[in-house]
Amino acid sequence: MEQGRERGTPDTGPDGPEGPAHRPAGRTRRGLLALLVAAAVAVPLAGAARPQAPAPPPAQVPPPAVAGLDATYAAHRANAAEAARTAADHGYRKRATAERRIARGQLLHFDGRGAGLVTEVLGDLAHADRVAVLVPGSDTGIDTYGRFRATALALHQRLTREAPTGVRTAVVAWLGYETPGTLSPSVTTTGRAEEAAPELRTFIGDVRAVAAPRARVSLLCHSYGSVVCARAAAGLDVDDLVFLGSPGTGSDTASGLRTRARVWAARGADDWVEHVPHLDAGLFGTTVGFGTDPVSEEYGARVFAAGDGGHSDYFAPGSPSLANLTRIVLGDTQEVTR
Repeated sequence: MEQGRERGTPDTGPDGPEGPAHRPAGRTRRGLLALLVAAAVAVPLAGAARPQAPAPPPAQVPPPAVAGLDATYAAHRANAAEAARTAADHGYRKRATAERRIARGQLLHFDGRGAGLVTEVLGDLAHADRVAVLVPGSDTGIDTYGRFRATALALHQRLTREAPTGVRTAVVAWLGYETPGTLSPSVTTTGRAEEAAPELRTFIGDVRAVAAPRARVSLLCHSYGSVVCARAAAGLDVDDLVFLGSPGTGSDTASGLRTRARVWAARGADDWVEHVPHLDAGLFGTTVGFGTDPVSEEYGARVFAAGDGGHSDYFAPGSPSLANLTRIVLGDTQEVTR
């Protein structure tokens, strides 16, 4: 794992800190920042015209509680099944198929409107001593939910195998925000993360209300999801905060997140996000780019081994990253490999 990459500050002049030999790099970084700014102000007209599958409004239920957890699951399952029927009736077969599959799960939330929102529990949350909450990155919605669920399932299966006797585990797949498209302007800004952060804070409170007393809660954030988690981090009641394949978090340092949690970061050797420029700039009340590389030494996170995997391989069965994530969630932090 490479560490200590420079953040990419521009030249300060002929005799500045970067010096004449580094001017081309400075110009390249400024050029990349200009591209980010240009992308952020572009208007994605083609995407705006894309039709959306019709769906009923989400089920209206009280906040999750141990006593009514089964009723909450049932209400959202019924809503997902209704959404599937509605989508099928209007010719949206792919969406209907995805929603029928989702309707089989333990759902803490479901909203079939637009790209869709889903929160699913794997395991017995009400009695869990170790809870992992997964936050996805770009291009995640109902139509692509299966691949996100697969990551949660891989972690849940490994936790179940490796948890000590008497330790109960649960994994929560939290698709609780409208993720940006990988090729959309919004993926370069903090806007979606700013909108999602209050929802994530509320949800972690809900998890604490349902899980076992003094449960260990780990927040595992992939790609753009790391920006969401960073925006929610201050004062968040989690034990571990993990950034996977992060383009940056919008914070210069781990300490700048103002969290009591252990802060971890990893990047696979074949992850393309390594080549994302680690720059940021204010623009019209939002931030373009996400700043310091979370696996760099200057950021200050606990960097752990992720092997040779790519951007979508952090939960691949048998991978070093999945092994280390399992150790983090179980609290075996001394066993995490660097």
